[in-house]
Amino acid sequence: MKVLGIETSCDETGIALYDSELGLLGEALYSQVDLHLEYGGVVPELASRDHVRRVIPLIKDVLQQANCSADQVDGIAYTAGPGLIGALMVGASVAKSLAFAWQVPALGVHHMEGHMLAPMLESTPPNFPFVALLVSGGHTQLIDVQGIGCYRLLGDSVDDAAGEAFDKTAKMLDLDYPGGPAIAVLAEKGTPGRFVFPRPMVDRPGLDFSFSGLKTYTKNCIAEQCREEALNEQLRADIALAFETAVVETLVIKCKRALEQTRHDTLVIAGGVSANRRLRAGLHEMLEKNPGKKLYYARPEFCTDNGAMIAFAGCQRLLAGQRESLEIVCRPRWPLEELEAIDSLDDSLSN
Repeated sequence: MKVLGIETSCDETGIALYDSELGLLGEALYSQVDLHLEYGGVVPELASRDHVRRVIPLIKDVLQQANCSADQVDGIAYTAGPGLIGALMVGASVAKSLAFAWQVPALGVHHMEGHMLAPMLESTPPNFPFVALLVSGGHTQLIDVQGIGCYRLLGDSVDDAAGEAFDKTAKMLDLDYPGGPAIAVLAEKGTPGRFVFPRPMVDRPGLDFSFSGLKTYTKNCIAEQCREEALNEQLRADIALAFETAVVETLVIKCKRALEQTRHDTLVIAGGVSANRRLRAGLHEMLEKNPGKKLYYARPEFCTDNGAMIAFAGCQRLLAGQRESLEIVCRPRWPLEELEAIDSLDDSLSN
């Protein structure tokens, strides 16, 4: 089955064509970072308008890449939520229109399920069951994953998600949007140990996250240091390193707890922050002390929003027979636990 994937949940227009037998046939991504840069964050109306401009040309590009005509497409998957409602409506409208014109099914995909399954696009995919850390601008969650659609929430962010905290801290340090990559680059120049920031909510049981207090601690640290010296490059780098280290160690501690609680041997990390090198290194180091445990993640270009993850997730559900009407329905908020479970369609995806 060949499935066209359309991702328009926020500030990236992602298109991909996935074949259930041959794998990924083509993909394209347009990032709106430059468009939103002067505002320091995503402007929803601008994001929606830009998706309108980009989505059709990108679909044409991907079909050309794959040497595939419209009549060879068997289904369309699009991001139905969560995300910005205007941006979601662009992808959903295009998907349903093409489905009607091409006489193929169109299916809405959960954005975070797409992220969680993205590592399965790699040559060595993880096996079920596993613990998933979903860590992005809008989510920081630990999920017990028994199969596609079989999800149990273990821990969630009670305020700011990790990615959101990165963006807000980057603003304090006069760094460009998006904040995560900018802080990671600056932190490489930091002095280890000059500042030690708190690891939020690790001194109590449970798997929930809170990064709002860490953000406030960082703000206070900047204000206090600026009384004595200017916010020069080295000071900014030292603070960036302390902040990034605190976030990473918090995530590592909670992932270790989740593996112990579930007794799973496999950890999957997904979402934009999963591309952070310090986080990957910290998790690898933690798992090396626990023989038999394995870590999986997608290649960097599939950590951020992309069409490939939507095409893959949609393909699994379409193959399982899941269908929906041509009515356009998007969900800005959509709990993962509400998704329908499907049987694994490939023995390589489960134990």
